[in-house]
Amino acid sequence: MTDTTASRDSELSIPAPHRELLDQVLDKWSLSVLGELCEGPRRFNDLRRAIPAVTQKSLTATLRRLERNGIVEREVVSTRPVAVEYRITPLGKTMRPPVDALLDWARTYLPRIERARETFDAR
Repeated sequence: MTDTTASRDSELSIPAPHRELLDQVLDKWSLSVLGELCEGPRRFNDLRRAIPAVTQKSLTATLRRLERNGIVEREVVSTRPVAVEYRITPLGKTMRPPVDALLDWARTYLPRIERARETFDAR
């Protein structure tokens, strides 16, 4: 019997459902929104002010994607005028350790990556 564990462990295979999820929750705006919501609940316009480069349309789409995936929850606050507040869910909070690990990796290896980019661009 052949041991295929080593070859499977060395492969980087990301099944389509996992790839779709990662694309949706780790994109440019999602990380910014999650960073803000980790600090506490925010209203839509507070998020817009905190992330000035995001358009209203992109922020709306990002919040809907995160809500659909159970990462963010939306609550209608009965004030005048009615407001909507977003907060990270318990499931969303579980993303913090892997995202922090990726950020640590980026901090550690960014100088090597920048050198590789410079070498590539000089060709």
